[in-house]
Amino acid sequence: MSDEVLPGGDSDPGERAEHRWAVVATALMVLLIVMAVFAGVHQMVLPQSGIETVDPRTLHLKGEFIESNLGSALLPDGSVMVRAIGQQYSFTPQCILVPTDTPITFRVTSADVVHGFLIAGTTINLMLVPGYVSTIPVRFSTPGERHMPCHEFCGLGHEGMWGRIKVIDKAEFDRLAATTRRVSCVDQ
Repeated sequence: MSDEVLPGGDSDPGERAEHRWAVVATALMVLLIVMAVFAGVHQMVLPQSGIETVDPRTLHLKGEFIESNLGSALLPDGSVMVRAIGQQYSFTPQCILVPTDTPITFRVTSADVVHGFLIAGTTINLMLVPGYVSTIPVRFSTPGERHMPCHEFCGLGHEGMWGRIKVIDKAEFDRLAATTRRVSCVDQ
């Protein structure tokens, strides 16, 4: 090949095409970086809607997460509310009793560091951040016992942080709930 300049002052058409593709690829990368920065700043400036906060220093002293309020409670509409706290290196309560075929709402928070709230064999997977309440609705269709390990490393005792969920028949749960305000695994 020679270094000839083609008529009209242009160089090789292959080089021009390669140059155009390099410009397009660079512009695309710049656009993706700008979009990522915009999304990150936008998310940081505008917090999620419906965020609930609690003071992790006073969880056990006042408010919805006092010890007498933890565990499963049958609500007047027939649904069940479960409140729990993750703290190094345990869940409170350690065992949660829930009924089958009933709408259940888990409201969980952390008292100290970030913890994970996972119920094995389900799609329930929450991150517990101190100062925030994590909420998830669920319904269990079959009875049984499910493990509830912490899946976020929370310190040297992390491997021992687990709880369990006991799913029992709805009629049995209703019978237990009729005799006590809070239903626990001890009642069964």
